[in-house]
This record gives sequence, C-alpha cells and structure tokens, in this order.
Amino acid sequence: MDRQGNFYFVSHRSNDQTASTLYRGKFGDGGITSVELVPGVSLSKPGVVNFDAEISADGNTLYFVESQFSLSGKPKSARILFARRNANTFLRDAASGSILKTINTDALNYAPATSASQCEIFFTRLDAHGPAIYRAKRADATQPFENPARVSTITGFVEAPTLSPDERSLYYHKKVGGPFVISRVTRP
Repeated sequence: MDRQGNFYFVSHRSNDQTASTLYRGKFGDGGITSVELVPGVSLSKPGVVNFDAEISADGNTLYFVESQFSLSGKPKSARILFARRNANTFLRDAASGSILKTINTDALNYAPATSASQCEIFFTRLDAHGPAIYRAKRADATQPFENPARVSTITGFVEAPTLSPDERSLYYHKKVGGPFVISRVTRP
C-alpha cells in the first residue's frame, strides 16, 4: 500500500478472461473499494503470470514479478520488473532490466520489498539450495542495484520479505514443520 492508501494485490479472479492478475483498490475503514485491474503492466498472454506486487511508498513505481509457467503449473522463470505511474496507468520501464540485472538470475527471483527511498530491496531467490532472502542496495533510485547478498541471519525455508514502516524490522514467512509462520528480524 502506498502513502495515499492505494492498495495493490494479486488475484486470479479474472485471469482466465484477461490473463491479468494485478489489482488495486482504495483502502479505508478496514476495507478495499474501487477494485480494478492495474492497467499497463500485464502482457495479457496465457502462461505469463504477474505476482508479488510491491508499490513504492510514493505510489509512482510498481515492482512485480513476471513468471512463465509450465503446463504442470510450476514456474519456469520468475524475474522482478517495475513499471512507472503515468497518470492513472503504469508503463513498464525499459530500464527495469538493467537496474535489476544483479537481482534477476537464472534462479526464481520473487517477492520484492523496497525501502521508502527505493535504494534498498529485499527479495526471495529460489535456487537448487531452496528459497532464501536477499538484500541489495544502490546509491540512488535511478542507479542499478549492487550485487545482492543473502541475509545470513534468516535461515531455513523462507520467503516473502516485507519491511516495517520504520525499516528496522524485516518480516517474512518461514516453513516450520508443515505450516508457515510469520517471523521477524531487526536491525540495530
């Protein structure tokens, strides 16, 4: 959710008709109204699915994952991209590939979470060793991210990081036995 209360989420409710999954609505009084597909992001191609939406705090940059799925329903690829606000729509940013070059590897890269300045990004990378949470930073929001590093204090089967508003806590989910639990690490 951005600072203006615009809430972004993923739903398959119309995927069969639109080949789109990213929605937004206005959050207020404990609910979401004016729900609509986010225009300008989806390629609207069957088998290509967008998920894990992350809106910047200012509401002008929408980070998302684009994934190609196999016929068995498993992701063959997952890469993080972003689109910029243009009035009431978003346009995929051509610089997305170069800015996120160090983030997007041959592994599955998903669940982006950015700081308010967008100079820090956390995400999940799933490779042969299982999922892990990574962090990358950059000098300013127009520059490419530096090489990411695994967050070594977070271990096990972990995914989906998100920063607290004060950016001192990082929440994520961790598989413990069968179910997942919400966990947290903090920085000094």
